[in-house]
Amino acid sequence: MWIADEWEDYEVLDTSGGEKLERWGDYILVRPDPQVIWNTPRKESGWKKKNGHYHRSNRGGGEWEFFDLPKTWSIRYKELTFHLQPFQFKHTGLFPEQAVNWEWFGAKIHGANRPVKVLNLFAYTGGATLAAAAAGASVTHVDASKGMVTWAKENAAASGLADRPIRWLVDDCVKFVEREIRRGNKYDGIIMDPPSYGRGPKGEIWKIEEKIYPLIQLCTEILAEDALFFLINSYTTGLQPAVLSYMMNTEIVSRFGGHVDAQEIGLPVSSNGLILPCGASGRWEK
Repeated sequence: MWIADEWEDYEVLDTSGGEKLERWGDYILVRPDPQVIWNTPRKESGWKKKNGHYHRSNRGGGEWEFFDLPKTWSIRYKELTFHLQPFQFKHTGLFPEQAVNWEWFGAKIHGANRPVKVLNLFAYTGGATLAAAAAGASVTHVDASKGMVTWAKENAAASGLADRPIRWLVDDCVKFVEREIRRGNKYDGIIMDPPSYGRGPKGEIWKIEEKIYPLIQLCTEILAEDALFFLINSYTTGLQPAVLSYMMNTEIVSRFGGHVDAQEIGLPVSSNGLILPCGASGRWEK
């Protein structure tokens, strides 16, 4: 398992009864987590001193309950700054477990000693975009949500990266890749963090089980012959590390060589030293 254990402004304090207790900078949040199927005593003081609690509804979705929590605030990861805001479906605008992947591809970009072009698909609020830009890459950031792209730009500015070569695009990821194939553009690194289900800017429906493999096939057409890496993240239960590995070996290694490693990613839990699983990642590199 790859563990994001270099945070200072974020930590998982405890987990119990389908929920996780988290510290985001100066504020404590309680959010549901489907991986937390155990029910252990809630001894951590934060359970009673929380600033926000997302209550899941039996009918689907849920709502936030706030206790002296600002509308927005910021945390840092090393040189990067992220604006946070509790919004729909329990999210805050950041997936802290992804820091372990930022470290991996950041080192590859930094060590390449040549210009590196990175494509970040389903790029959300820009965590991977900022990490790649900070390491020296030029980045194309693509997301179907205009609001997410705006948020990512704000994070870049807060991180002192506003003048870096980043293209910010509101677009359907599949259609963008198809156009890049026609244009003959190539990338040295590709990152994708696809949702389980979503809609494009014109209502295009995305179901990951149906769309992810064809998208990997398309992306091999825009991967440079001397590419550095390809990263796929999954929060979908059916896409286990072995599934990511199989797809990437079939489509990428067969064409470009190199090798694939796929693992669960996780976050350390402060109260007991155990690791909370947070999805899976597949990594290709030469």
